[in-house]
Amino acid sequence: MMEATDLIRRVRKIEIKSRGLSNQIFAGEYHSAFKGRGMAFSEVRDYQYGDDIRNIDWNVTARFNHPYVKVFEEERELTVMLLVDISGSREFGSTVQLKRSLMAEISAVLSFSAIQNNDKVGVILFSDQIEKFIPPKKGKKHILRVIRELIDFEPVNKGTDVTVALRYLTNAIKKKTTAFLISDFITPPFEEALKIAGRKHDMVALRIYDPREAELPPVGMMKISDAETGKRMWIDTADAYTRKMYAEHWFFTQQKIEETFRKCGTDHAIFRTDRDYVVPLMKLFKSR
Repeated sequence: MMEATDLIRRVRKIEIKSRGLSNQIFAGEYHSAFKGRGMAFSEVRDYQYGDDIRNIDWNVTARFNHPYVKVFEEERELTVMLLVDISGSREFGSTVQLKRSLMAEISAVLSFSAIQNNDKVGVILFSDQIEKFIPPKKGKKHILRVIRELIDFEPVNKGTDVTVALRYLTNAIKKKTTAFLISDFITPPFEEALKIAGRKHDMVALRIYDPREAELPPVGMMKISDAETGKRMWIDTADAYTRKMYAEHWFFTQQKIEETFRKCGTDHAIFRTDRDYVVPLMKLFKSR
């Protein structure tokens, strides 16, 4: 746990950046990308040429002996759930920042975009178990609490199991939500749980990775450790075959993850710790 003054400073820094991005760039795109639950009756007005006759209000028409139509408006309010992976592997970052920092910033931007559109935001923090559940609420005070937890919360477990988070979402949240699944997806298979969650909720996957997870630099003997299991080993990065096998393993693992998203019809975006997240997030919003 970090000192209170340092925590406040970091929360404030993320708040300023993410609110600025949300105000200037994301709020309108978010509103367009994530629709409300449906259409709600608003009022009646005089029938005009070209109106859909299916919207005629026959009771009002009969009362006033003149055709009236029902006017509907989009039910805008949404519930947004952030399912955030806080396992041991989020502590990795080779150049610009750790994966946990990038996850926190993206979560903050999504949260501020949501509350600007009067949506509720809830959070599920998970490892290979549910570490914390924050019920959906509105308001800046609530979002600042979410950011504090993302920065400072320390999980009990180090492993990852996306299925656990998806099952919890399916069981705990009864109404349809827009759910952002934010993880590096270093996890056992989760296709079936994602399919089930996707039938009930609008699922969006945000995959975070560091470039060193995809490719090893040729720097000689290197001691590596698994942040989730604690296992350590030496590898010779000067060996071309070792680097090739490492890169191939990464490639095939990512192909499997992409295939899972396609099979489940889940929109997704990819984010690197050494690159800005604005472009892929905007691209995701515009593609919906």
